[in-house]
Amino acid sequence: MSIYVSEPAAEWYKKELGLKSGDHVRFFARYSSGGGLHPGFSLGIAVEPPQHAALRTESGGVVFFMEEQDEWYLKGYKIEVKYLPEHDDIIYEYSPE
Repeated sequence: MSIYVSEPAAEWYKKELGLKSGDHVRFFARYSSGGGLHPGFSLGIAVEPPQHAALRTESGGVVFFMEEQDEWYLKGYKIEVKYLPEHDDIIYEYSPE
């Protein structure tokens, strides 16, 4: 399991969420009618410091992480967060590890 956030994606988060270097973004599993990696769940985000981070990476001076209770969501997978300039948005790409 791993998290990768490209530098342009980190800059997008900084712009959209008003983040600065040293801030933290938590990825977590949440109930959703949409879909992500698992039916009925999608990836949520929150700006908060880690308590018991299972996964973490730093990009653009921001720490991106997932807590232990949410690591089941990525078990056996890696996630790459990339910026799409043509849409001024990000995309989550999952692939098996």
